[in-house]
Amino acid sequence: MPTARRRRRLPDEVRRAVVRAVLCLSFTLVGIVVATLSSYADSWLMTPALMAMGVGVFGTMWCLLEILISRQVAAQRMRAPNSASPMAGSRAPAGRPAAHQQQPRPPHHQQQQYPQYPPRPRPPQPPYQPPAGPPHPGGPATRQAGLTTR
Repeated sequence: MPTARRRRRLPDEVRRAVVRAVLCLSFTLVGIVVATLSSYADSWLMTPALMAMGVGVFGTMWCLLEILISRQVAAQRMRAPNSASPMAGSRAPAGRPAAHQQQPRPPHHQQQQYPQYPPRPRPPQPPYQPPAGPPHPGGPATRQAGLTTR
């Protein structure tokens, strides 16, 4: 039996979005129950309960979209090139043995230092010179001269 992988904790903004979605869904379900019971009793509460249910359905869908978007943003932040760790969120290439993936990483204060090389000198660039010859037809010269191209 394979060992179970531990799931990472969701980022805070995703957890907040999930809590909002659960609250909105619960209020929508309460509105559905109130609307159903008030329709059986022919009560005046049916109209406000139906309106609250419609707003709740809209809010629940909004919260579900917010969950999807915040998860994508959090995933992109984990894969960002300037994140805290250079390999944050990256996956190991396929085909590597499992023993290679299990190697411990050195702490951040023991990172390998690479030698600093001086920058290469840039070759001198000639100054910009516009191309020689007449301008192309329909260019600014024909408009300045008042000529038409028809």
